Amino acid sequence: MIKRSISGNRQAQQFLYEKHAPKMLSICRQYVKDVQFAEDVMINGFVKVFENLDSFQHRGSFEGWIRKIMVRESISYLRKKQFVVYDDEILESRPKESDDSASILDEEYVQQLIDNLPEGYKMVFLLYAIEGYKHHEIAKILEISEGTSKSQLFKARKMLQENLKLKGISPQVKTRGQ
Repeated sequence: MIKRSISGNRQAQQFLYEKHAPKMLSICRQYVKDVQFAEDVMINGFVKVFENLDSFQHRGSFEGWIRKIMVRESISYLRKKQFVVYDDEILESRPKESDDSASILDEEYVQQLIDNLPEGYKMVFLLYAIEGYKHHEIAKILEISEGTSKSQLFKARKMLQENLKLKGISPQVKTRGQ
């Protein structure tokens, strides 16, 4: 399908899109709060996928390759919209949302907690905890220092723990390697 898509076969491209779009939308949605904007980011990501399909070297998974494009496209979108703030004094009085009718640990609730993180915290947390990047890689992607990456991750975990405590959950928000 990849080879057929490279040669311009629209049916093969449609197949690849339909196969990967749901998962890629959920990845974009992790970074971009509004679903409609996340869909736009995903579409732009797929445009880049098909424009650069011939550069896929068949090392590693194709899905992983697309995922990296979606993550970078999401970060690019946030940068363009100037949503990202890397600040040590960030929004201590940020309102905390709660929804007692939702299941405490369901996916939507966890996404809501992540969405409520300041954008700088959120991007570092997602890149480290979800995508598996190391701090030096995150620093390069986001054009910040490695120390800022570590600090943002620490603060994101702390904020998530505090928000979970408000719900009566005694959390230990751990990320890979801990």
